[in-house]
Amino acid sequence: MIVLESNAKVILTDSGGVQKEAYFGRVPCVTLRNETEWVELVELGFNMLGGHEPERIRQAFEEIVDKGIPSDQDLYGGGKASEKTVSLLASLSEAS
Repeated sequence: MIVLESNAKVILTDSGGVQKEAYFGRVPCVTLRNETEWVELVELGFNMLGGHEPERIRQAFEEIVDKGIPSDQDLYGGGKASEKTVSLLASLSEAS
């Protein structure tokens, strides 16, 4: 599933998990619901709510395709937490 998602141009889903996977894969997402638990993804333009009406879904799809998604934001960190932790612990052990 992850391979399919990462190679998609846009993902349409009603799944909360797939919305988050779309973000991590940097793939635009249209959520086929009227609300989402991942409001930050919508607020920052990674995801759009398409609801259940075909016309609204089409509009959300076209809009997210036209504008794309932000490429310079890491909402959940940059994936380097373990490296930073090891570096910090190493510096603390050297100081003692």
